[in-house]
Amino acid sequence: MTEGVKVSVIGCGHWGKNLVRNFHALGALHSVCDYDPATAQKFSAEYDVPALSFEEALQAPDIQALVLASPAPLHFKMAHAALQAGKDVYVEKPVCLRDEDAQALCALAAEKGRILMVGHLLHYHPGFLKLKEMADAGTFGPLRYIYSNRLSFGKIRREENVLWSFAPHDVSMILSLAGGILPETVEAVGSCQTHPEIEDIAAIHMGFPSGLGAHVNVSWINPFKEQKLVVIGENGMAVFDDREGWETKLIHYPHKIEVTQELPDIRKADGVAVPLVESEPLRDECAHFLECVAARKTPRTDGEEGLRVLKVLNRADRAIKAQKQQKKAA
Repeated sequence: MTEGVKVSVIGCGHWGKNLVRNFHALGALHSVCDYDPATAQKFSAEYDVPALSFEEALQAPDIQALVLASPAPLHFKMAHAALQAGKDVYVEKPVCLRDEDAQALCALAAEKGRILMVGHLLHYHPGFLKLKEMADAGTFGPLRYIYSNRLSFGKIRREENVLWSFAPHDVSMILSLAGGILPETVEAVGSCQTHPEIEDIAAIHMGFPSGLGAHVNVSWINPFKEQKLVVIGENGMAVFDDREGWETKLIHYPHKIEVTQELPDIRKADGVAVPLVESEPLRDECAHFLECVAARKTPRTDGEEGLRVLKVLNRADRAIKAQKQQKKAA
């Protein structure tokens, strides 16, 4: 039961407006806040809730939680202030930008007995939830390789590169399928096409202790949109394609590959659509946060999960920066 839980949404921009809409639909929206007073007033009028300053939201006794959809460089400062004020916190991805800051937030949340949840949306998508359920049940056998493509033509950003904008979703899903284990190796390359210092295209490769390999391709200058996750196991494979209709978003291919000293024995099978219950992932994610606040339970994508994703992103970011330095030195 989540009756009585009230949140203030901090940041009503490109993504924040969706959080405002969903928390309002769930009956939990107390107020809104935005650095632009005109934007705050617009949403205040549209949803008939007060427009508050961040400090007012921190101090309001009838607000249980803050929902942070502010720019990523502000995540740590705002989340830290909210936790210190005794508020539960939902923060959009990435949890923050530095590993040590994320560790500090996790420690503070534990110290204060507060909920810290990170907005890794696809953990609340019926397609990914079913895929993970199948993988955890051994449907595909031991996992050997995972790859994810998140490609589009725009929206090009200037406040962050495509790695930070797109890849958190994919890294989060891959780490979940890998059992929450961090990769031993992280390699990454990037390409700047529309700005000399901001990557428009990036690729990450991860190697895990089990022998599982994974890669992520992201781009916002691709000629078409693609949101596809492919899982390859010894006894089967699957494709989660979020661009497909609900009937075909998740396809199970019960292919098998038997490795011998000779040529591998490949046994092909027809793909089978996996039935899914249609729902809106963002609505489910917001409802999950409210449930966690009300029941004082750990979120599916808590601060520790956000920290693991951040560690991979920062390793990839360092690899891309090292690549840039090598090019400049050549």
